[in-house]
Amino acid sequence: MNFKYISKLAFSALSLALVFGKANAQVAIGTTQTNGSESNNIITAVPFLLITPDARSGAMGDAGVAVAGDVNSASINASKLAFIDKPYGFSVSYSPWLKSLVPDINLAYLSGFYKLDDRNTIGASLRYFSLGSIQLTDINQQDLGIANPNELAFDVSFARSFGEEFSLGSSVRYIYSNLASGQLSSSGQVRGGKAVAVDVSGLYKTATTMFGKQAVLSAGANISNIGTKMSYSDGGENFFLPTNFKLGGASTIVVDDYSTFTLALDFNKLLVPTQPVYDSNNNIISGRDPNRSVPAGIFGSFADAPGGFSEELREVGISTGLEYWYNQQFALRAGYNYQSPLKGDSRYFTLGLGLKYNVFNIDFSYLLANAQTSPLANTLRFGLLFNFGDKKIIR
Repeated sequence: MNFKYISKLAFSALSLALVFGKANAQVAIGTTQTNGSESNNIITAVPFLLITPDARSGAMGDAGVAVAGDVNSASINASKLAFIDKPYGFSVSYSPWLKSLVPDINLAYLSGFYKLDDRNTIGASLRYFSLGSIQLTDINQQDLGIANPNELAFDVSFARSFGEEFSLGSSVRYIYSNLASGQLSSSGQVRGGKAVAVDVSGLYKTATTMFGKQAVLSAGANISNIGTKMSYSDGGENFFLPTNFKLGGASTIVVDDYSTFTLALDFNKLLVPTQPVYDSNNNIISGRDPNRSVPAGIFGSFADAPGGFSEELREVGISTGLEYWYNQQFALRAGYNYQSPLKGDSRYFTLGLGLKYNVFNIDFSYLLANAQTSPLANTLRFGLLFNFGDKKIIR
């Protein structure tokens, strides 16, 4: 017997493809993925890992791989943990997700760090993505009860500074995706998908002067979700994780004793195979076979698009953001995120606020987009950060 979703998960063609087999993996343009973008010919499991859970980065157009670190750094660049000047801290973040489509999808994020000494820092975090409640029926429209699909990722991170200017970091991640466990598909009984992945990151920063003012220039890079493929049934299709390369820079200028400006610019590219073009007999007529190993998929992702180099360029997303701090107590933020209309079409402006008082920070971000065309319209992110102890000297 075959089963299918009848309610809101129908909007996510990717989730259906992952659960019900390879035939549906040729996702149609115009459907919405759980990371909020429109689907394209790059297919991965667990796209929720591409969501930026941090309200601060979310307010800066999802940029931030090279901005100054905080307790949420592991979500975008774990190496930044090494330069936090407090001995330990933790944070809680929450976002109602895709609220323009459905009311009860949400992403929660918990993170914390602890400095072992003046060079080494460890951290841990948990991402929990709930897709709400879904009514299940069989092919005869008989009620099969309510399902509560969810996905999570648990990370352990380590960062080390090499002097005052350079640091390296890494995270080990366990991923679990429970979209339709216990149901049946053409390839057998559906089970929760499991995978293990790692992130590798680095940060370089240097003090300088700009426009006659003290400044810090920084560059960061993070390759995230390098890991095993994920399957949702025995003998079923194996899907790549959303391995992502993020490269960016930031400049922070100290205007005076009270005002500080930061400008950030990031570039993103998925390091997974681009789906080729098939003929009516399922033969590849343009592009490369996507059924290859993880290393081959990563290195081949720079030259496997059916449309050649121009299509590869369209797969690069751009994020840019601006942050202004007054007296290191009140922050204003804004940003813009761009993806090609043919490669996700996730284009939007962001705004946000930050407040720092004593040991805690409060961050808030709001996403501005056309509610008629973007499922991310009116997205909110909230974050509460706590940092404890006296400042540490970084050496």
